[in-house]
Amino acid sequence: MRDADTTKIEDTDILMVGHFAKDKLVVDGAGEISSGGAVYYGSVALRRMNVRVVVATRLHPDDFPRLDEMMQEGVHIFATSAPETSGIENIYDSADMERRVCIPLGFAGPFHEEEIPDLSARAILVVPIIAGEVDLSLLQYLAQRGPVGLDVQGFTRFREPGRLVSRPWPDMAEGLALVTYLKVDRAEAELLTGKTDLQAAARELAAYGPREVVVTQSSGVTVYADDQIYEAPFTPRSLAGRTGRGDTCFASYVGKRLSSPAEEACRFAAAVTTLKQEQPGPWRGTLDDVARVMTGSH
Repeated sequence: MRDADTTKIEDTDILMVGHFAKDKLVVDGAGEISSGGAVYYGSVALRRMNVRVVVATRLHPDDFPRLDEMMQEGVHIFATSAPETSGIENIYDSADMERRVCIPLGFAGPFHEEEIPDLSARAILVVPIIAGEVDLSLLQYLAQRGPVGLDVQGFTRFREPGRLVSRPWPDMAEGLALVTYLKVDRAEAELLTGKTDLQAAARELAAYGPREVVVTQSSGVTVYADDQIYEAPFTPRSLAGRTGRGDTCFASYVGKRLSSPAEEACRFAAAVTTLKQEQPGPWRGTLDDVARVMTGSH
């Protein structure tokens, strides 16, 4: 393991667990290599919110320099060497940045307990990008350490030769019982519940145990919390930064939720995600920028 920061860290606001990704983004046939993964998009957004963040990740040592970008934002990183770095080729048509073809490029392998730093956190975000990163036993271990936020993407997206396929999460009932904050997108909500009504799907998923359910779709975010439904729209002026939308929304929701009610966290996360979609890469704006979106002066 390489601890990318030598400072002794005893506690943090949020501990994120997931693969850093080296992705290939292809729009209208033109491709470029880009850093990615929920730990990348989410941790930078959290730092811009002045939330303390520690990331546990796995990647090939040759790609360790890619972590510098996060460290410069003040993210503390515990990186474990892996045989390869995870990555996905995301292929878009600019006329419809909502739809994408996803092809697996690499997989950094499963996490083990000893790779997770021993520190206290107000929330632990389990944000894998591909099934196989985090198993049920590791999830049980993390849930004993603090409230867990979980993105179901990394439990329903499976690698097959030349493609990624969505399948139900085999351990869903046991897994969701350990979760405080659950994040799904519209397709995942339908996959797991069979329901196309997002509010009904959120309520059904919450019945497994999660206290709050965050559902994202192209038009905005829906949150089920305290037996209430909250909704807030995404209003970006462009979709140039479409990749990382859900990662940004979930991280900013949980980060804001540490200090604010669910309704305010929902509106705040929608505003951050609006701004993020206008620029490729992580959201690097200011809280003043977010306030302008929330007051309609964006």
